[in-house]
Amino acid sequence: MSDHSIHVAMPELEGPPTAPTAMAPRPVGKPRVRFARLVPNTVMIVCGVFFVLPLLTLARFSLQNVPTILLGSSTLFKKWSLVGLTKAFSDPDFWPALRLSLQLAAGTVVLTLGLLLPTAIWVHMRLPRARAFIEFLTVLPYMIPAIALVAGIFVIKPHARWFLNSDLSLIPFYVVLALPFTYRSIDAGLRAIDLKTLVDASRGLGAGWLTTLRTVVMPNMRTSIISASFLTAAVVIGEFTIADTLLKETLPRFQATFVGREPQAGYGLNLLALLLTIGLFVTLSVLTKKRDYKRNSFTRQLEKATKMTSDTTP
Repeated sequence: MSDHSIHVAMPELEGPPTAPTAMAPRPVGKPRVRFARLVPNTVMIVCGVFFVLPLLTLARFSLQNVPTILLGSSTLFKKWSLVGLTKAFSDPDFWPALRLSLQLAAGTVVLTLGLLLPTAIWVHMRLPRARAFIEFLTVLPYMIPAIALVAGIFVIKPHARWFLNSDLSLIPFYVVLALPFTYRSIDAGLRAIDLKTLVDASRGLGAGWLTTLRTVVMPNMRTSIISASFLTAAVVIGEFTIADTLLKETLPRFQATFVGREPQAGYGLNLLALLLTIGLFVTLSVLTKKRDYKRNSFTRQLEKATKMTSDTTP
Protein backbone atom coordinates (compact mmCIF):
# COMPACT_ATOMS: atom_id res chain seq x y z
CA MET A 1 0.00 0.00 0.00
CA SER A 2 1.39 3.39 -0.95
CA ASP A 3 2.21 6.17 1.49
CA HIS A 4 -0.60 8.30 0.08
CA SER A 5 -3.34 5.86 1.08
CA ILE A 6 -6.05 7.21 3.36
CA HIS A 7 -6.28 5.70 6.80
CA VAL A 8 -9.83 5.66 8.15
CA ALA A 9 -10.07 5.13 11.87
CA MET A 10 -12.87 2.92 13.10
CA PRO A 11 -14.96 4.34 15.98
CA GLU A 12 -15.61 0.88 17.37
CA LEU A 13 -11.80 0.45 17.65
CA GLU A 14 -11.57 3.54 19.89
CA GLY A 15 -10.24 5.76 17.18
CA PRO A 16 -11.31 9.33 16.40
CA PRO A 17 -14.70 9.54 14.64
CA THR A 18 -14.62 10.04 10.91
CA ALA A 19 -17.63 12.41 10.99
CA PRO A 20 -19.63 14.24 13.66
CA THR A 21 -22.37 12.10 15.06
CA ALA A 22 -25.82 13.50 15.85
CA MET A 23 -26.97 13.53 19.46
CA ALA A 24 -30.14 11.68 20.34
CA PRO A 25 -33.08 14.00 21.01
CA ARG A 26 -34.17 14.46 24.57
CA PRO A 27 -37.18 12.38 25.46
CA VAL A 28 -40.45 14.29 25.58
CA GLY A 29 -42.72 13.44 28.48
CA LYS A 30 -42.07 13.51 32.18
CA PRO A 31 -39.57 16.17 33.30
CA ARG A 32 -36.12 15.01 34.22
CA VAL A 33 -35.94 17.19 37.29
CA ARG A 34 -36.38 15.05 40.37
CA PHE A 35 -38.20 17.65 42.42
CA ALA A 36 -40.42 19.02 39.65
CA ARG A 37 -43.59 18.49 41.71
CA LEU A 38 -42.15 19.87 44.91
CA VAL A 39 -43.18 23.49 44.35
CA PRO A 40 -46.79 22.78 43.25
CA ASN A 41 -47.30 20.33 46.13
CA THR A 42 -45.85 22.83 48.60
CA VAL A 43 -48.19 25.55 47.34
CA MET A 44 -51.18 23.21 47.67
CA ILE A 45 -50.21 22.24 51.22
CA VAL A 46 -49.72 25.87 52.28
CA CYS A 47 -53.08 26.87 50.76
CA GLY A 48 -54.77 23.93 52.48
CA VAL A 49 -53.31 24.88 55.86
CA PHE A 50 -54.24 28.53 55.31
CA PHE A 51 -57.83 27.47 54.59
CA VAL A 52 -58.28 24.75 57.24
CA LEU A 53 -56.66 26.37 60.30
CA PRO A 54 -59.17 29.27 60.56
CA LEU A 55 -62.01 26.76 60.29
CA LEU A 56 -60.52 24.69 63.10
CA THR A 57 -60.12 27.71 65.36
CA LEU A 58 -63.69 28.81 64.58
CA ALA A 59 -64.92 25.29 65.36
CA ARG A 60 -63.11 25.28 68.70
CA PHE A 61 -64.51 28.66 69.68
CA SER A 62 -68.10 27.85 68.70
CA LEU A 63 -68.40 24.16 69.61
CA GLN A 64 -66.24 23.87 72.75
CA ASN A 65 -67.66 24.90 76.11
CA VAL A 66 -64.24 26.07 77.28
CA PRO A 67 -63.30 29.69 78.10
CA THR A 68 -61.38 31.26 75.27
CA ILE A 69 -58.34 31.95 77.45
CA LEU A 70 -58.08 28.22 78.25
CA LEU A 71 -58.21 27.00 74.65
CA GLY A 72 -54.99 25.14 73.96
CA SER A 73 -53.50 21.73 73.26
CA SER A 74 -54.44 20.45 76.72
CA THR A 75 -58.16 21.15 76.13
CA LEU A 76 -58.29 20.06 72.50
CA PHE A 77 -60.65 17.11 73.11
CA LYS A 78 -62.64 18.48 76.05
CA LYS A 79 -66.26 19.63 76.25
CA TRP A 80 -67.19 19.57 72.59
CA SER A 81 -70.93 20.19 72.21
CA LEU A 82 -73.60 21.11 69.66
CA VAL A 83 -75.56 23.19 72.14
CA GLY A 84 -74.80 26.37 70.19
CA LEU A 85 -76.28 24.99 66.98
CA THR A 86 -79.38 23.66 68.73
CA LYS A 87 -79.81 27.08 70.30
CA ALA A 88 -79.71 28.66 66.83
CA PHE A 89 -82.15 26.11 65.43
CA SER A 90 -84.57 26.68 68.31
CA ASP A 91 -84.66 30.44 67.72
CA PRO A 92 -88.13 31.38 66.37
CA ASP A 93 -86.64 33.63 63.66
CA PHE A 94 -84.27 31.03 62.18
CA TRP A 95 -86.65 28.89 60.13
CA PRO A 96 -88.56 31.81 58.53
CA ALA A 97 -85.22 33.38 57.56
CA LEU A 98 -83.96 30.10 56.09
CA ARG A 99 -87.23 29.57 54.22
CA LEU A 100 -87.09 33.06 52.72
CA SER A 101 -83.47 32.59 51.60
CA LEU A 102 -84.32 29.28 49.91
CA GLN A 103 -87.31 30.87 48.18
CA LEU A 104 -85.15 33.74 46.97
CA ALA A 105 -82.49 31.30 45.75
CA ALA A 106 -85.02 29.22 43.81
CA GLY A 107 -86.69 32.29 42.30
CA THR A 108 -83.35 33.82 41.33
CA VAL A 109 -82.19 30.60 39.66
CA VAL A 110 -85.40 30.31 37.63
CA LEU A 111 -85.39 33.95 36.55
CA THR A 112 -81.66 33.91 35.74
CA LEU A 113 -81.91 30.83 33.54
CA GLY A 114 -85.10 32.12 31.92
CA LEU A 115 -83.39 35.37 30.95
CA LEU A 116 -79.84 34.27 30.17
CA LEU A 117 -80.39 31.03 28.26
CA PRO A 118 -82.44 32.52 25.39
CA THR A 119 -80.29 35.66 25.38
CA ALA A 120 -77.00 33.77 25.20
CA ILE A 121 -78.32 31.40 22.52
CA TRP A 122 -79.62 34.31 20.43
CA VAL A 123 -76.31 36.16 20.73
CA HIS A 124 -74.33 33.07 19.69
CA MET A 125 -76.67 32.36 16.77
CA ARG A 126 -77.54 35.80 15.39
CA LEU A 127 -75.22 38.39 16.95
CA PRO A 128 -71.77 36.82 17.41
CA ARG A 129 -70.10 40.22 17.10
CA ALA A 130 -72.02 41.48 20.15
CA ARG A 131 -70.61 38.81 22.47
CA ALA A 132 -67.78 41.02 23.68
CA PHE A 133 -70.21 43.82 24.51
CA ILE A 134 -72.56 41.44 26.35
CA GLU A 135 -69.65 40.04 28.35
CA PHE A 136 -68.63 43.58 29.31
CA LEU A 137 -72.17 44.34 30.51
CA THR A 138 -72.28 41.20 32.63
CA VAL A 139 -69.00 42.12 34.33
CA LEU A 140 -70.31 45.49 35.52
CA PRO A 141 -72.07 44.11 38.66
CA TYR A 142 -68.73 42.63 39.70
CA MET A 143 -66.86 45.89 39.08
CA ILE A 144 -69.43 48.18 40.71
CA PRO A 145 -69.69 47.63 44.48
CA ALA A 146 -72.98 46.51 45.97
CA ILE A 147 -73.22 49.71 48.00
CA ALA A 148 -73.74 51.62 44.73
CA LEU A 149 -76.72 49.40 43.93
CA VAL A 150 -78.00 50.06 47.45
CA ALA A 151 -77.78 53.80 46.82
CA GLY A 152 -79.87 53.37 43.69
CA ILE A 153 -82.44 51.40 45.67
CA PHE A 154 -82.70 54.28 48.12
CA VAL A 155 -83.45 56.64 45.22
CA ILE A 156 -86.33 54.55 43.81
CA LYS A 157 -87.64 53.33 47.16
CA PRO A 158 -90.22 56.17 47.69
CA HIS A 159 -91.64 55.56 44.19
CA ALA A 160 -91.75 51.75 44.24
CA ARG A 161 -92.92 50.79 47.71
CA TRP A 162 -95.62 48.60 46.18
CA PHE A 163 -92.83 46.41 44.77
CA LEU A 164 -90.15 46.69 47.47
CA ASN A 165 -92.58 45.79 50.27
CA SER A 166 -92.67 42.22 48.98
CA ASP A 167 -90.03 39.80 50.27
CA LEU A 168 -89.54 38.51 46.73
CA SER A 169 -88.52 41.98 45.52
CA LEU A 170 -84.91 40.97 46.16
CA ILE A 171 -84.94 38.51 43.25
CA PRO A 172 -84.22 41.04 40.42
CA PHE A 173 -81.33 42.54 42.40
CA TYR A 174 -79.87 39.11 43.05
CA VAL A 175 -80.12 38.27 39.35
CA VAL A 176 -77.96 41.33 38.62
CA LEU A 177 -75.43 40.38 41.30
CA ALA A 178 -75.08 36.84 39.93
CA LEU A 179 -74.65 37.89 36.29
CA PRO A 180 -70.81 37.80 36.22
CA PHE A 181 -70.83 34.15 37.26
CA THR A 182 -73.93 32.75 35.59
CA TYR A 183 -73.42 34.25 32.14
CA ARG A 184 -69.88 32.95 31.87
CA SER A 185 -70.97 29.47 32.86
CA ILE A 186 -73.71 29.43 30.23
CA ASP A 187 -71.42 31.01 27.62
CA ALA A 188 -68.79 28.33 28.25
CA GLY A 189 -71.43 25.65 27.76
CA LEU A 190 -72.51 27.16 24.45
CA ARG A 191 -68.92 27.40 23.24
CA ALA A 192 -68.41 23.70 23.99
CA ILE A 193 -71.14 22.52 21.58
CA ASP A 194 -71.85 23.02 17.89
CA LEU A 195 -74.89 25.16 18.57
CA LYS A 196 -75.66 26.18 14.99
CA THR A 197 -75.62 22.61 13.69
CA LEU A 198 -77.85 21.35 16.52
CA VAL A 199 -80.39 24.15 16.11
CA ASP A 200 -80.46 23.89 12.31
CA ALA A 201 -80.94 20.13 12.48
CA SER A 202 -83.75 20.44 15.01
CA ARG A 203 -85.46 23.22 13.09
CA GLY A 204 -85.05 21.27 9.86
CA LEU A 205 -86.94 18.34 11.40
CA GLY A 206 -89.87 20.61 12.19
CA ALA A 207 -89.26 21.42 15.87
CA GLY A 208 -90.14 24.86 17.18
CA TRP A 209 -87.83 27.12 19.13
CA LEU A 210 -89.15 26.06 22.54
CA THR A 211 -88.92 22.37 21.63
CA THR A 212 -85.39 22.87 20.32
CA LEU A 213 -84.38 24.68 23.48
CA ARG A 214 -85.94 22.07 25.78
CA THR A 215 -85.02 18.84 24.01
CA VAL A 216 -81.83 19.65 22.09
CA VAL A 217 -79.89 22.57 23.56
CA MET A 218 -80.52 22.20 27.29
CA PRO A 219 -79.56 18.48 27.52
CA ASN A 220 -76.23 19.30 25.92
CA MET A 221 -75.70 22.17 28.38
CA ARG A 222 -76.58 20.26 31.54
CA THR A 223 -73.18 20.83 33.15
CA SER A 224 -73.16 24.58 32.56
CA ILE A 225 -76.78 24.92 33.73
CA ILE A 226 -75.98 23.07 36.96
CA SER A 227 -72.92 25.27 37.49
CA ALA A 228 -74.91 28.47 36.91
CA SER A 229 -77.65 27.31 39.29
CA PHE A 230 -75.23 26.46 42.09
CA LEU A 231 -73.31 29.71 41.71
CA THR A 232 -76.54 31.71 41.77
CA ALA A 233 -77.73 29.92 44.90
CA ALA A 234 -74.40 30.57 46.63
CA VAL A 235 -74.61 34.30 45.81
CA VAL A 236 -78.18 34.56 47.11
CA ILE A 237 -77.59 32.65 50.34
CA GLY A 238 -74.57 34.77 51.22
CA GLU A 239 -75.86 38.26 50.28
CA PHE A 240 -76.37 40.68 53.19
CA THR A 241 -76.14 44.32 52.06
CA ILE A 242 -79.29 44.62 49.94
CA ALA A 243 -81.36 42.48 52.29
CA ASP A 244 -80.32 44.64 55.23
CA THR A 245 -81.13 47.83 53.29
CA LEU A 246 -84.64 46.64 52.44
CA LEU A 247 -85.12 45.18 55.94
CA LYS A 248 -85.72 41.64 54.70
CA GLU A 249 -85.16 38.88 57.25
CA THR A 250 -82.98 36.58 55.19
CA LEU A 251 -80.53 34.05 56.60
CA PRO A 252 -77.44 36.35 56.45
CA ARG A 253 -79.36 39.12 58.25
CA PHE A 254 -80.50 36.65 60.90
CA GLN A 255 -76.90 35.48 61.33
CA ALA A 256 -75.70 39.07 61.85
CA THR A 257 -78.30 39.80 64.52
CA PHE A 258 -77.97 36.39 66.17
CA VAL A 259 -74.20 36.75 66.59
CA GLY A 260 -74.82 39.96 68.51
CA ARG A 261 -77.11 38.11 70.94
CA GLU A 262 -75.33 34.75 71.14
CA PRO A 263 -71.71 35.05 69.91
CA GLN A 264 -70.69 31.42 70.39
CA ALA A 265 -73.87 29.96 68.90
CA GLY A 266 -73.84 32.56 66.13
CA TYR A 267 -70.32 31.66 65.01
CA GLY A 268 -71.30 28.00 65.11
CA LEU A 269 -74.14 28.76 62.72
CA ASN A 270 -71.74 30.71 60.48
CA LEU A 271 -69.39 27.73 60.46
CA LEU A 272 -72.23 25.42 59.46
CA ALA A 273 -73.28 27.75 56.65
CA LEU A 274 -69.70 27.90 55.38
CA LEU A 275 -69.37 24.12 55.42
CA LEU A 276 -72.66 23.74 53.59
CA THR A 277 -71.44 26.16 50.92
CA ILE A 278 -68.23 24.14 50.55
CA GLY A 279 -70.32 20.99 50.25
CA LEU A 280 -72.41 22.68 47.57
CA PHE A 281 -69.35 23.38 45.44
CA VAL A 282 -67.94 19.88 46.04
CA THR A 283 -71.24 18.44 44.84
CA LEU A 284 -71.04 20.71 41.80
CA SER A 285 -67.55 19.43 41.04
CA VAL A 286 -68.62 15.79 41.38
CA LEU A 287 -71.68 16.23 39.17
CA THR A 288 -69.77 18.03 36.42
CA LYS A 289 -66.94 15.48 36.48
CA LYS A 290 -69.39 12.59 36.15
CA ARG A 291 -71.04 14.32 33.22
CA ASP A 292 -67.71 15.02 31.51
CA TYR A 293 -66.56 11.43 32.08
CA LYS A 294 -69.72 10.04 30.47
CA ARG A 295 -69.33 12.39 27.52
CA ASN A 296 -65.66 11.49 27.07
CA SER A 297 -66.45 7.76 27.35
CA PHE A 298 -69.14 8.07 24.67
CA THR A 299 -66.73 9.99 22.44
CA ARG A 300 -64.01 7.36 22.84
CA GLN A 301 -66.45 4.55 22.07
CA LEU A 302 -67.69 6.41 18.98
CA GLU A 303 -64.14 6.96 17.76
CA LYS A 304 -63.30 3.30 18.38
CA ALA A 305 -66.38 2.13 16.49
CA THR A 306 -65.57 4.46 13.60
CA LYS A 307 -62.01 3.17 13.44
CA MET A 308 -63.15 -0.47 13.45
CA THR A 309 -65.64 0.27 10.69
CA SER A 310 -62.99 1.97 8.54
CA ASP A 311 -60.57 -0.95 9.11
CA THR A 312 -63.09 -3.56 8.01
CA THR A 313 -64.18 -1.59 4.96
CA PRO A 314 -62.32 -2.94 1.84
